[in-house]
Amino acid sequence: MEYTHLGRSGLTVSRLCLGTMNFGWKTEEADSHEIMDRAHAEGINFFDTANVYGFEVGKGRTEEVLGTWFAHGAERREKTVLATKVYGSMTDWPNDTFLSARNIVRACEASLRRLQTDWIDLYQFHHVDLRTPWEEIWQACETLVAQGKVLYVGSSNHAAWQIAAANEAAARRNFQGLVSEQSHYNLLTRHVELEVLPAATHYGVGIIPWSPLAGGLLGGVLEKTEGGRRNEERQQKRIEEHRPALEAYEAFCRDLGHAPAGVGLAWLLHQPAVTAPIVGPRTMAQFEGSLAALDVELDDAALERLDEIFPGYRAAPMEYAW
Repeated sequence: MEYTHLGRSGLTVSRLCLGTMNFGWKTEEADSHEIMDRAHAEGINFFDTANVYGFEVGKGRTEEVLGTWFAHGAERREKTVLATKVYGSMTDWPNDTFLSARNIVRACEASLRRLQTDWIDLYQFHHVDLRTPWEEIWQACETLVAQGKVLYVGSSNHAAWQIAAANEAAARRNFQGLVSEQSHYNLLTRHVELEVLPAATHYGVGIIPWSPLAGGLLGGVLEKTEGGRRNEERQQKRIEEHRPALEAYEAFCRDLGHAPAGVGLAWLLHQPAVTAPIVGPRTMAQFEGSLAALDVELDDAALERLDEIFPGYRAAPMEYAW
């Protein structure tokens, strides 16, 4: 396993991040525990979750599954860089949503109870809250950091100007601010290259891509036409929309001698702003497929070919101005 620092922080994380969104509702607890044990065995120390995960079986269920895994001991918690998130509604009552100081502090306390831990390594804002000032957000985070309940703070789904506003406000308070940003980023979805990636690089914010395989489209979808979500009407519509590029992509992966999923993840690992893509397996087989990305080396010619198949963006304003 390769490791890197999370953004400008001194925190060392694995180059793959285990996403746990399926645990506890799509993946049974025992199977989830087995995948997490395997992740540790493979050297993955970076786990990502959120307080709302669990969805129809109950928000918070996924954090509970991690908590019962930590409770097995054997330094599971000590060896894990644990990331969770706050923002989404946990109840129908006011103040149990978004990024007010009240919700940040209370949601953190609730996550700690479900996770059966004393601290969260990376506490992330699941989405931007345009109605709450950064001064209030940072006041709450400073309290949690001072109490030792949170060590680092990150964002998710934030625009470049919001990352800038957040870190400038933090600097005025002599606070560290954001060290990471979770963005929707993959070969098919490259909009963050316009402004988010340049802003992240400028502020030393590590990018943690979510949906690195575009919801399965980059995982060899044309070769796997039977069963599962790939036959759902919405997925079929997406396949047809991108079919020419997907055909060229899968043919190129065959020429490289690597599975499409491994190539898609490896491409992200070659992007300088990226810390660790999030892989969110439902099964052990899917997790093992993600590990293959660590063995994929892409030379300049391969990277250029992937850019031809899935054109990206130059940083703004050069993308649209002289």
